[in-house]
Amino acid sequence: MHQTLPNNQLKKALQANKRQVGLWVTFAHQQIAEVLADAGFDWLLFDMEHSPTDLYDVGQQLLAVRGTSTAAVVRVPILEMAWIKRVLDAGAPNIMVPNVRNAAEARDAVAFTRFAPEGLRGVAGSTRAGNYTRYTDFMARANDEVGLILQIESREALADLDAICRVPGVDAIFIGPSDLAASLGHRGNAGHPEVQAAIAQAFKTANAVGKAAGVLAADGKAEAYFAGGATFVGVGTDLHLLIAGADAAAAKFKL
Repeated sequence: MHQTLPNNQLKKALQANKRQVGLWVTFAHQQIAEVLADAGFDWLLFDMEHSPTDLYDVGQQLLAVRGTSTAAVVRVPILEMAWIKRVLDAGAPNIMVPNVRNAAEARDAVAFTRFAPEGLRGVAGSTRAGNYTRYTDFMARANDEVGLILQIESREALADLDAICRVPGVDAIFIGPSDLAASLGHRGNAGHPEVQAAIAQAFKTANAVGKAAGVLAADGKAEAYFAGGATFVGVGTDLHLLIAGADAAAAKFKL
């Protein structure tokens, strides 16, 4: 039966500078993804860098949100072609790459997400990404539909941010406040004025060249980040929601 590769709605929303609210997912369980997919978030980030989530888990999480209005983003553990290739083959429509430090690494990230001749991604159409050969236009459109988000988490990346944003194929940059704070000498204090000023300037740099900017706002500053030029913001994590709910319930009823 003829089927066509779905349009990447998150990619289109970022290009249109449309506010996108998301949640970080660290628990490697399909049921968690199912529950959160219907909560009303625009996107969910499935984290493979700082969680026990493996390739099989991500495959199940991607299936859990398939057919919903919530977009899936997968953060790979590292800028490495094999990881990116396998996660894309598993059906991830959007990839986040941590700790990209310069424009050269940004160009590598683009190449790893594109089939030749535009890139270096290994060609396979019989994976879930191509709906097991049923997306008859997969080879023609896959390069255009993949979403690529690069994390800016170091002093070096800030210094080269304009060039990073100008690399063709980069859809957005995303600030990692904790790593950035550590790089700037304020480990454990992402709220430090120097860190917050760097984040604000990063938004301006990205916006100036027409690139979407985002950040994880587990600190409750989501609205301020949106007001400062962020297009898409992670407003929390599944872990923090569980901790807050559990602590509140225990405090309410414990004598």
